[in-house]
Amino acid sequence: MRALDTLVPRDFRQGLRGPLRRFYLCVVLNAIGSGLTLSFFVVYLHNVRHFSTGFATLLLSASAVAGLAASPLWGTLTDRWGPVRIILLSYATSAISLVGWAFAHTRLQASVAALALAFFSAAGWGPASTMLSRMVDESQRQRAFGFNFMLLNLGIGAGGLVSASIVDLHHPFTFTLLYLLNAAVTATAGVLFLTLRAYGHASTRRAHEAAALAHANANPADPQGWRAVLADRRLVQFILASLVLMIGGYGSQEAGFSLFVVNNLHLSVHVIGVVFFCNTSTIVLAQLWVLNRIQNRSRTRVLAIVGVLWFVFWIVLDVALALPAVPAVLSLCAAMVIFAIGETMMSPVGPALVNEISPEHLRGRYNAASGLTFGVSGAFAPMLTALYFDTHHGNWWPLSTGLAALVGSALMLNLRRRLSPREDGRRDDAIPA
Repeated sequence: MRALDTLVPRDFRQGLRGPLRRFYLCVVLNAIGSGLTLSFFVVYLHNVRHFSTGFATLLLSASAVAGLAASPLWGTLTDRWGPVRIILLSYATSAISLVGWAFAHTRLQASVAALALAFFSAAGWGPASTMLSRMVDESQRQRAFGFNFMLLNLGIGAGGLVSASIVDLHHPFTFTLLYLLNAAVTATAGVLFLTLRAYGHASTRRAHEAAALAHANANPADPQGWRAVLADRRLVQFILASLVLMIGGYGSQEAGFSLFVVNNLHLSVHVIGVVFFCNTSTIVLAQLWVLNRIQNRSRTRVLAIVGVLWFVFWIVLDVALALPAVPAVLSLCAAMVIFAIGETMMSPVGPALVNEISPEHLRGRYNAASGLTFGVSGAFAPMLTALYFDTHHGNWWPLSTGLAALVGSALMLNLRRRLSPREDGRRDDAIPA
């Protein structure tokens, strides 16, 4: 019991009841559905439906742009209608889009299904962060986001194991079955989420919140709109720092890691699965421990450490160029563990910081603005990655990407000057970080 109290404090466990437990169950179910089909977009279009790789990659990019463009809209609607309505809309339309995607046989059908799925799936992350921030006490907010990230990875991993036992390129219906299972799990999560509708209404505007926003360098003449959100210099600086950090992390890793492993390190494609298993398992096993280590620590300094860890990841990746096959694989596994530790630090701290500085009536927009860093880095990092590989400078790609992570660390440290100790996650009785 003492070990359990150390990993998950009693006061947080006591809150894992009723509505919060159902919220987390929805997260796990949705993640299982995503894990079923997460890595099959291009394979499904090219190898199963026999579209060209050019069309498949173009549709993938268009889907990213659709999700990116939709994010501000969902942020606005979250503040006006409340997060529950937006999330339920996301569940329903995503399930319908997945069914359409499962039976897409023409380019038009595939395009409509993919763009609709991207557009409405973008309605999930920001409103869910908004709702979670309201369902837990402010002192437990950071831990709640970290626990959410752990369950998300656990669900994705479980879905991946199920898909690995089903999918077969020689039997196209297995892919149809996966997408139908994803739709069914998504719909089930939506039905369960209906029980939470009492906890996600729109927030009424309060005078003291508007005054607080004005004090935080926002525009008092328009305290409810996007102008006020973008006038908050703390948020803008956080978004800039996060964007650079993400380019030096998630964005580039997703864009070029597999390509680097196969084309530059000349390792088997099966190595990629092993390495990513190290990533997911590390997140699940280490998240609770990391949450305790970063509690009451400076959030900006924790995020700066994330950049340093990701820099080490890229350096190890570069060093692997000089190693034989087996040591190279072992070094990649170790590097991915380091990267995953950085993820377990960033996932609770970033959302907690954003929700700490956001006034209640603009929380949806603040979360949507923060979420844009994923979309922008996901669009920009592949272009930078392609530039290196297309010009045959792929061996220099990890080093330059690691330097971007360090720049993100410096920007995070610079943000600390604009935050109060409470906003930065520090407490008077905490050990300085």
